Amino acid sequence: MHLVYAIATYLLFVIGLPFLLTHPKLRHGIAQRLGLYGRSLDRGRGSPRIWLHGASAGDLLSLQPMMAELKARMPGCCVIVSTMTNSGLAMARKKLGGVADVVVYAPYDLPGATRRAVRALEPDLLVLEYTEIWPNLIRSAHKAGVRIALTNGRFNPENLSRYRALFLAIGNPLRRVDCFLMRSDEEAERVLALGAAPDRVWVTGNTKFDALVLDAAEGGKAEALRAEMGLQAGAPVLMAGSTHEGEEELILGAYRKLLARHPKLQLVVAPRYVERSGRIMALAAEAGLSVRLRSGGAAAGHAQVTVLDTIGELAAAYGLATLVFVGGSFVTRGGQNVLEPAAQGRPVLFGPHMENFKDSVQVLQGRGGIQVATPEKLLKVADELLSRPDQLQELGVLARRSVGAIRGASARNVDHMLSILPRGKVAAA
Repeated sequence: MHLVYAIATYLLFVIGLPFLLTHPKLRHGIAQRLGLYGRSLDRGRGSPRIWLHGASAGDLLSLQPMMAELKARMPGCCVIVSTMTNSGLAMARKKLGGVADVVVYAPYDLPGATRRAVRALEPDLLVLEYTEIWPNLIRSAHKAGVRIALTNGRFNPENLSRYRALFLAIGNPLRRVDCFLMRSDEEAERVLALGAAPDRVWVTGNTKFDALVLDAAEGGKAEALRAEMGLQAGAPVLMAGSTHEGEEELILGAYRKLLARHPKLQLVVAPRYVERSGRIMALAAEAGLSVRLRSGGAAAGHAQVTVLDTIGELAAAYGLATLVFVGGSFVTRGGQNVLEPAAQGRPVLFGPHMENFKDSVQVLQGRGGIQVATPEKLLKVADELLSRPDQLQELGVLARRSVGAIRGASARNVDHMLSILPRGKVAAA
């Protein structure tokens, strides 16, 4: 049954190869993506060898506190990190150096590529995240005797029938997974319905909440960043984080109206994809607003609008905000991370489309976060809050407390990971 999937992946790879070789975001690291890591790769030292995979930069940041927990419990272990994106690789090398010994591109889910990757990286434990169920990688790791865990596990209920059909056709890869660490009781029920063994399923929470607490501790970097971004000390800052196409026009329109009542208000726009920074600059200029890029540094001077066009600074930049709006929520993108600014003690506004972050909404709603149904409501609430600094401060304190109350998933996950590792490997660390 698995042979059908293996053949299909090779056919899709051959068809898509010209695109992979020419796409600016996908053509980098082709050799590593094929499992060809080369002799020059620093494989890292230590035992046990733990391979954690996160698809993107944000996914890796969710795993960061778990990496730190692993290093604290087993100082001699080797942590290997893989990702699929260029931004994820750059971020991991920049921010995870203290906890990650090896950073690589993840292999394509091809039988040969995954076999070579497992052989080259020699993990004792493979840790996947969310719904990163890659049948060939799981099969290759399992055949090599590698223990496998899924962390922050989630399965969209709307896709359960598709998963069942796929697993029926290719064989169920969940049977090769040793430990399912799920975010909630509902997620645990879903993975059980898909065929996971009941004695391998645990509800441990979401490590991204622990990552948010770590980021909050970095808030001291904010003042140094303020000068680099050309923001005036003492002036209120409205920050729009992780915005998507179609949202910047709404934010810029609201900002222009807010200026009439709050003339010192500054706006920071942090697009979800920094490649769109030029487009946002143009939109701001068309709206008659002065605008600059954060990458211009202090030399670029002050402007009404600053576009955050750098990677890895969003959490610290939230520390500069008076009030935060989180994007992906006025367009049908399912929302973005609203807990990140909350961990910085900032009140958070977000739109109606938060389908991918329902757990975060439950944490913040009425406790430092406000969901606004329309851009008009956003303008009204922002105006009211900016006019009441005392209420803003109270909401910020409440937001930080709400995030602080949901910690601990990383430690619980590591407990279960250690339980599935061979005792000799744990003792060696």
